[in-house]
Amino acid sequence: MADPTTSLTANVTPLDAGAPVTAAAFIGNVPALALGDGSIFLAATGAEKRVIVHADGAVLVAAPLAQRLVTGGDDGRIVSTSPNGETQEIAHEKGKWIDALAAREDGAIAWSTGKQVYARDPKGEIKSFTAPSTVRGLAFMPKGYRIAMAHYNGATLWFPNAAAAPEVFEWKGSHLDIVVSPDGRFLLTSMQENALHAWRVADKKDMRLSGYPTKTRSLSWSFDGNWLATSGADAGVIWPFKDKDGPMNKAPQECGVRKAKVTSVAFHPKALVLALGYEDGWVLLCRTQDGAEILVRGPAEGEQAAISALAWDSAGRRLLFGAADGKAGLLNMPA
Repeated sequence: MADPTTSLTANVTPLDAGAPVTAAAFIGNVPALALGDGSIFLAATGAEKRVIVHADGAVLVAAPLAQRLVTGGDDGRIVSTSPNGETQEIAHEKGKWIDALAAREDGAIAWSTGKQVYARDPKGEIKSFTAPSTVRGLAFMPKGYRIAMAHYNGATLWFPNAAAAPEVFEWKGSHLDIVVSPDGRFLLTSMQENALHAWRVADKKDMRLSGYPTKTRSLSWSFDGNWLATSGADAGVIWPFKDKDGPMNKAPQECGVRKAKVTSVAFHPKALVLALGYEDGWVLLCRTQDGAEILVRGPAEGEQAAISALAWDSAGRRLLFGAADGKAGLLNMPA
């Protein structure tokens, strides 16, 4: 990779979260980092605050929910946190770990412990479902109250409020994360092997997206829903989904090629610009149309830990990132 010709490092405010970063999000206008020590670091300008949310364990999973951040821990608790640090317990699965979590803007939340999946609608009513095996990933379908889950040997779609039988999408192997295309046409899972698997929802036509040197654990849709960016290679790997067959028989694009694996990806909410975090702590912005790169975080004295989380604010003016060693930063894009 040629060195990026421009740099935004001077626009980054360093942050020290004090513990490994599990997830990054904006709660309203407040940057928030969910941490491996069970706390949330709220990085409001001039008013940084650390809130203990899971006192008896780590934050394992997190998802933004409008003006709150929902977290699940190895203490079995589901907790939502407000921008000012107020917390509310949503559920407590005693003696269990929260394996997966999903939330959406209308207030619906889903979580799993082992095979059990729970769905809480915006009114607070909770329904449960027993999956074929341990559920590692959850996502809401974009239309209707329907939940997608990843488990061993495939994925399942479940309507919590309907008597319809769950719809199963089969593919042998261990499926981890799951995402749904913004138009609801495709399901995709990351797998224990170094690959993704995808299904077209309408007819269950499936496709294998392979060639990764490591596992893919970070996935991000472009604002227009036409592209899916993924981690797991020496570049951001971006698959096309605009056509009816999605990426079938198509090669992906790549951007931000370096001699280091990409560990986290986040598409800009309004432009075809991809934020890339690497295993050596670098952060780049890459414009997908022409591959132009801008450096956000680069070399430092000594080793830097992998970037474990990236998040844009809703306006696309700020980028929050965090690393496995607790170091973090907030980029303010120039006007």
